[in-house]
Amino acid sequence: MTSTRGRIAALLGAVAVVAGTTLATPAAAAPASPDRPAPGSGLTGQAPCPDLPDFTCATLTVPLDHSGSDPGALGLKVAVGGNTHAPKGDLLFLTGGPGQPGVPLVKRVADGLAPVLKDYRLVMFDQRGTGGGALQCPALQEQMGASDLTPPTPQAVRDCAAALGPDRRHYATADTVDDIDLLRRALGAHRLTLDGVSYGTFVAERYALAHPGHVNRLVLDSVVPQQGYDPLDLAALPAGARVLRAACQATGCTTDPGADLAETVRRYHDGPAVLDTLTSYEFVDPNYGGIPEALHEAAAGYPEKLQGFIEGAHEGDAVPAEFLSQGLHASTLCADGHYPWGTSDTPVEGRAAALERTRQRLTAEQTWPFDPATATGLGSLLTCLDWPREKVPPTPPAHRKLPDVPVLLLGGDRDLSTPLEWLHQEAAMAHDPQVVIVPGAAHSVQSRDRSGVGRKAVFDFLLA
Repeated sequence: MTSTRGRIAALLGAVAVVAGTTLATPAAAAPASPDRPAPGSGLTGQAPCPDLPDFTCATLTVPLDHSGSDPGALGLKVAVGGNTHAPKGDLLFLTGGPGQPGVPLVKRVADGLAPVLKDYRLVMFDQRGTGGGALQCPALQEQMGASDLTPPTPQAVRDCAAALGPDRRHYATADTVDDIDLLRRALGAHRLTLDGVSYGTFVAERYALAHPGHVNRLVLDSVVPQQGYDPLDLAALPAGARVLRAACQATGCTTDPGADLAETVRRYHDGPAVLDTLTSYEFVDPNYGGIPEALHEAAAGYPEKLQGFIEGAHEGDAVPAEFLSQGLHASTLCADGHYPWGTSDTPVEGRAAALERTRQRLTAEQTWPFDPATATGLGSLLTCLDWPREKVPPTPPAHRKLPDVPVLLLGGDRDLSTPLEWLHQEAAMAHDPQVVIVPGAAHSVQSRDRSGVGRKAVFDFLLA
């Protein structure tokens, strides 16, 4: 068991990329217009990026509160490619989480998008509360790391909210959307092409809904639908059997991992931990090597090998806030989300009872091969169960069509983090969408698809 745990932790740890620099020099901006910076919001402190001479690093100053009710400002790190005369304009790449920075990943993204960067100027930025400006919640960070699903303790959640204070309400997706429009104006761009991955797709969709006239085209990779993520994960739970069976068939295993998963959850009541392990492990092996055998043994009463995978995944998820901030993750999801008890404006006292009523109403058919207790025991949901009550930020309607611009939706058929059911849900909201499903790929197709099919689809789409 120890060797399995160490191997998984090492593999997952190899995924992390952490870096950071800060630049902040206040300067006056030109008068505001739809395509020019608002006062105080230009790019300042411009200098060559460390180790990236073809990129300029700078700071975008944005209001803490875009409504103007609360004072304060934030300096967001930005990296801008040197192709100032790119014929197709600016390509803004949006990372995931919420909680992942952008600037530390510029080299990796630029290398992956190299075939299109003669035509586009690549831009990346650290969304508010990430990277060098990460919201810090030590206990919550230690307990959850890079995981969406590990249940935290109520005390860690309360301590995080208290440490962040009232300003935590200014870290919703709507705030990031407003930041992006200030970035667009600071770049002097009339329209942006947006390439989002995972939570980045949600940000891209929400920007397109709020500013439809400022979007050229959209790449949505590993799609979160514009309505937001489902805190009960009722698409991912049933997808577990489909994904594991596909991986099993591809590798020639002789068991039924769907049935074994159902029996394991029934026997050990460990659904959240198993789902967390599966969604972590897909990042390093979309074939889920060793998982079917571990589930088969666990279903027969021998859980040691599976427990090694669970412990290894938890160790591998250990990352600092600068890589993925759980304080930002909680602030954003709790502000954005719709839960069994309502929204963040629902009194805390009645939330647990509402969640229990939901658990009792869920059926085995909705959650198989997991169980209803898995759906109501996931970390992101439980974080917001104990998050303090606060006003819900205004957002644009999320049940209307995206702008009539070219849209590519990209997904892997082994993805449990953002299952294909979400991709098809969002495809219905696009005009004439292009949908590419990559066999054998899991989450974040552009960076992790070994076949190259997904990257080629992106290149062809962006250069069309």
